[in-house]
Amino acid sequence: MIMGIDVGGTNARAVLIDPVDNQILDRRQASSAGTGPQLVSTLAALVEHMVGGSGESVDAIGLAVAGLAHRSGVIRYSPNLPDLVEFPIGPELEELVDRPIVLSNDATAGALAEHLMGAGRGCDNFGFVTLGTGIGTGFVLDGHLIRGTSGFAGESGHMVVDLDGPVHVTGRQGPWEYFGSGNALGRLGREAAADGSFPAGVSMAGSVDAITGQHVSDALADGDTDAARIFDGFCRLVAVGVANLVMILDLGRIVIGGGLVQIGEPLSSGIQAHLGQLVVGSEHRPPVEVVLADLGSDAGALGAGLMAAELL
Repeated sequence: MIMGIDVGGTNARAVLIDPVDNQILDRRQASSAGTGPQLVSTLAALVEHMVGGSGESVDAIGLAVAGLAHRSGVIRYSPNLPDLVEFPIGPELEELVDRPIVLSNDATAGALAEHLMGAGRGCDNFGFVTLGTGIGTGFVLDGHLIRGTSGFAGESGHMVVDLDGPVHVTGRQGPWEYFGSGNALGRLGREAAADGSFPAGVSMAGSVDAITGQHVSDALADGDTDAARIFDGFCRLVAVGVANLVMILDLGRIVIGGGLVQIGEPLSSGIQAHLGQLVVGSEHRPPVEVVLADLGSDAGALGAGLMAAELL
């Protein structure tokens, strides 16, 4: 058996996988809070708990973490997990559990899972774009997962789309993530409410400052026309970054994952509606599909496990 663990800012999600048919045999999660050594102890306990509960032997483990996950097993940078920066989480966990460990970025791992098991099947050139608190991306090109020199490929959320734009939490001005993430959807809702053009959001949230992306999506589901206008503007901002990826990599499909997938079909169709206007020469190119991911919150852990299988 193999195991994949997706370490997020709040929780670590683990799946136990049969590598013969990639079937998930068990799912568990634990808190990802604490320092590097504390997290490693938590993950080791999670591994042993799953092994003991299943009665199966785990031969390799994959870790997926949001941030710059170096091939050596060290987290070089992670804005959501600052206590892990420069921490050798892979080697430390490997020593505790006595099993080989492979470390990767969560979106990169998710791209592999969607390629082999999800919405990327049948397409050898696609981008996996996760829309949540931030934006993550992973790529399969000519049928191969792209990891890059250090394993850092896919940090597209930090590419600058407005040199004079607002300063992001990373200290950079105008990155795509500032405009096209789930946090951005909430900000657009608050801005609209502040000028009186999203009263439903104020009614739902109780105040302008309390409006989040969830309020925008809930109002959209209720048929609110203001929410539809806000959401259309958001989809265009997402499509700006997607268009850049399409033009650089000649992608045939975009798979949208992350927390915003819960919005459903308006998300993929909304992005696709703007994509043709933003990709240069789109009338001379094959159309690029924009589809929702199939694997949901399992994608990162599944992809990490699939990478671990390659160690065997």
